[in-house]
This record gives sequence, C-alpha cells and structure tokens, in this order.
Amino acid sequence: MTSSNDPAHQPGGFGLQPNGRPRPLSPHLQVWRWHVTMLGSILHRVSGGALSVGALLVVGWLLALAFGPDAYGTFVSLAGSPLGLLVWFGLTLALTYHLASGIRHLIWDAGSGLEPRTASTLTTASIVAAVVVALAFWAFLFATGRVSL
Repeated sequence: MTSSNDPAHQPGGFGLQPNGRPRPLSPHLQVWRWHVTMLGSILHRVSGGALSVGALLVVGWLLALAFGPDAYGTFVSLAGSPLGLLVWFGLTLALTYHLASGIRHLIWDAGSGLEPRTASTLTTASIVAAVVVALAFWAFLFATGRVSL
C-alpha cells in the first residue's frame, strides 16, 4: 500500500523503471506555466528548420541557373508568384528571427540578461525586431520596384 508521502506520487518525485530502479519524474507541460522564453526557444528551433528548407530552395535556384534560361525563367516565375513571395517572406522572417535569437543567446552566453524578467524582455525584443526587420526589408523591395505582385 502506498501512502501520500510516497515520493512516486509527489511532483518531481521518483517513479520506478521496468527493472525496478527509481528514476526522477519529469514535469509534464501541463505543470509548467507558459512564458515567452518557451515561445522563443520553440521559434528558434522552427526557424532553424525553415532555414534548412530555404537552403534547398537556394540550391534549386542555383540548379535552375545551371540548366539554362528556360529553367531559370520557370524558377523565377514560380518564385515571383504570390505563393512564392509568401514563401520567401516566411524565409526572410525565419532568417531575421534566427539571427535576433542568436544575438540574444550570445548575450546570455556572456552571462547577462539571465534574470527571468530580463530574459523575457530580450525574447520579446528578438521576436519584435525580427518582424520589424523582415517587414521593412520587404517594404523596401516593393517600394523600389524590385518585387511586385
């Protein structure tokens, strides 16, 4: 019979492995209170994955260049379509966020900004900066006529 003082029934307590040895219980996501640094971590990983896909698109662009004017024209028409522009905007947003988040991590690696309030502020600033820089870049592209719908 287990009592309420049994560590296996306490948050952060221990459970038994199939071999009978105790192991610490990890807190479930429902136990954690959501905060912006969690979002920043998730976005950093997602943006890194998106940039991997973006690298494949750049390789596709280089291959289209290598295969001649017809292949390049097809690539440019796809990349310049509304859906293509949306993909390029998403990649720009991923790049700007990954860069801003990387700078935030460099600050943290230097030992600064690790207090919870400061860490949250830096994370929020990296998200806002990424959106502002990406929007400004695309506004510049549209304003100068380099990109159009």
